[in-house]
Amino acid sequence: MEKKKRYSLSLLLLGGLAALFFVLGLSLGSVSIPAGHVWKILLAHQGNRTEMSILLEIRLPRAIAASALGGALSVSGYLLQTYFDNPIAGPYVLGISSGAKLVVAVMMVLFLGHGLIPTSLSMIIAAFIGAMLSMGFVLLVAGRVKRMAYLIICGIMIGYICSAITEFLVTFADDSNIVNLHNWSMGSFSGITWQQVPVIVIVTAACMALTLFLIKPMNAIQLGETYASNMGVNLKRFRLALILLSSFLSAVVTAFAGPVSFVGIAVPHLCRSLLKSNRAGLMIPASFLGGAVFCMGCDLLARTIFAPTEMSISAVTAVLGAPIVICLMVRRQKGRRD
Repeated sequence: MEKKKRYSLSLLLLGGLAALFFVLGLSLGSVSIPAGHVWKILLAHQGNRTEMSILLEIRLPRAIAASALGGALSVSGYLLQTYFDNPIAGPYVLGISSGAKLVVAVMMVLFLGHGLIPTSLSMIIAAFIGAMLSMGFVLLVAGRVKRMAYLIICGIMIGYICSAITEFLVTFADDSNIVNLHNWSMGSFSGITWQQVPVIVIVTAACMALTLFLIKPMNAIQLGETYASNMGVNLKRFRLALILLSSFLSAVVTAFAGPVSFVGIAVPHLCRSLLKSNRAGLMIPASFLGGAVFCMGCDLLARTIFAPTEMSISAVTAVLGAPIVICLMVRRQKGRRD
């Protein structure tokens, strides 16, 4: 009973923080809007025209996207950590986000160079292709090296290569619209529009629903592959499902917000520490809520610290997430020595 109570309180805490940061994201910025005005505008559509425009056209779609995409990226990281059985694995570290970014950038350069505007669906497909190409390389390397450290290094190198090629494309683009891709390539929620929000919410919700079907096999695989096989888990199908879902969740984030670093590693680790458990039935919702909280908080910092100048979201997530990853590696090293 004590464990169930702790789990419930932990999830309620994350849900409460998510609601708090959502409201703060709507209220705070270069132009502050009192919380009372926020509720009045949302519920009655009444208020100052400037405040209504800022809230409804800019901040609300941005807050929805940050919460949904942050949760998706965190769950993607948790799935990869389950697949590789290592808490340091994540879509950004393994180069998956960078591969998705590269293919999306190529598609956008080709489209915009010919006066065409890429659709949300085409961006997701391009990002998924890039994510799968990077994942394919990671899996190829994983089959040849036994140490996770080498796999992480290979993923980082792939990330650097993809990022360098993307920067080359963006830097030497002639069209002004293409040059503006620089903000996206650094990671940002600022370009989210109402046309993109339904796609983000529907795709993320569909992926999360599919992820819930993997709870039982994930709990079984954590007890060992032999135990999972004896429980009737088809390991090949299970691994394929994990790869596809983690890549698709990461692709959705990259397609709309660019690469966002460290969320997929840091947030699942924080959720494990909060829950004192790695059970998939708890970690999946906790990771989603934690990712939403983390990204909404980082996005709020990115646009308020030096307002009206806005930082990239990856700059803030790296500053906050990197120390968590360092602490994680130090703890693992101490655990091995003990």
